[in-house]
Amino acid sequence: QVRLVESGGGLVQAGGSLRLSCAASVRTFGAMAWFRQAPGKEREFVAAVSWKGDITYHADSVKGRFTISRDNAKNTVHLQLNSLKPEDTAVYYCAARTIGPVVTATGPYDYWGQGTQVTVSS
Repeated sequence: QVRLVESGGGLVQAGGSLRLSCAASVRTFGAMAWFRQAPGKEREFVAAVSWKGDITYHADSVKGRFTISRDNAKNTVHLQLNSLKPEDTAVYYCAARTIGPVVTATGPYDYWGQGTQVTVSS
């Protein structure tokens, strides 16, 4: 069983930055990802990183503004959020696969964190 704990969310003005972190209780050998869910909307893919950390994929809506990275020595994955917009407001969830490559669908991810709130004011 893998436990994921997110941190780093908060309230920020438009144009600002945040850094989200996700700590895993044990090393995972699959992709890890960030998803987000805004009120009244479905959970959507944000970014993912391969287990080696050498392959990353970002949703078009965040490309060039958000960056995912992974530190396997510390069993952590980070999401750097720059140039934030009010439409980025959501609960951000960390997810991990037991094994397997980067994918954008929620189904293949076996473990999920409890989420961290990101609120961007205009």
